[in-house]
Amino acid sequence: MLPDPAGTLPLPEEALRARAATWFGELRDRLVAAFEAIEAIAAGEGSAGEGPFPARFQREVWDRPGGGGGVMSILRGSVLEKAGVNVSVVDGVFSEAFRARIPGAAADGRFWAAGISVVVHPRSPLVPAAHMNTRMIVTSHHWFGGGADMTPVFPVAEDTAVFHGALRAACEAAHPEHWPRFKAWCDEYFWLPHRGEPRGVGGIFFDELASPDAEADFRFVRDVGVAFLEAYPAIVRRRMGDPWTAEQKRAQLIKRGRYVEFNLLWDRGTRFGIETGGNAEAVLMSLPPEVAWP
Repeated sequence: MLPDPAGTLPLPEEALRARAATWFGELRDRLVAAFEAIEAIAAGEGSAGEGPFPARFQREVWDRPGGGGGVMSILRGSVLEKAGVNVSVVDGVFSEAFRARIPGAAADGRFWAAGISVVVHPRSPLVPAAHMNTRMIVTSHHWFGGGADMTPVFPVAEDTAVFHGALRAACEAAHPEHWPRFKAWCDEYFWLPHRGEPRGVGGIFFDELASPDAEADFRFVRDVGVAFLEAYPAIVRRRMGDPWTAEQKRAQLIKRGRYVEFNLLWDRGTRFGIETGGNAEAVLMSLPPEVAWP
């Protein structure tokens, strides 16, 4: 619970915060199951039951000294070289230097935040990497944020259409302006200014979503998570058996370098996690396991 000894901090219903935190945990479990199923297919499980034992997620619970904590779940598999699905629920007080950058925190630094963060780096250079996160943050007011994007080394129009189509459906079910606005926001946000190039093929990005209907906002956040769950693992399964070359793998490692550059230089979520005392390993789980620069 967000500390409020004077009882003066306006908050949404406590039940909404509890439901948001519960949902992030439920979505984590569904994504973990979907990714482990991919590893089971690769290991030959489900047919003759032969082959290597499929990779599983390893979970690590962490506590934040200032309040709250989370669970880091990491898989290192034959298809998904590194996949992370992290959830956290934290609270406390922003530092004086940080609070000016957070809506509603300038006069009162107390906060509560919950969210899920997903990053997948496949082993095959023909399977696109992907990211998804959604969150709820409470200061003197509350809002939702998040997004999802895909980073192929060799873009395939069919895969991009499937991924964007799922996100577009989630957006259009919530508000007719969400898709064009959040897609453009994603293209602008996931841009490497020092390289003059996009990180990938995009998706959606949104922040400070706080309409008069909090239930509608929360429903949209859930729909974004489900859209990712339904679209991305299907793309992985479709591409995971395609043969690839050493040259294509080298191109993937260089593309991963761009991913590292963005996350360490420009990503606001990375800065938020580090500057609020989050677990460093959980914050940096987005970094790929192997990278190269030309």
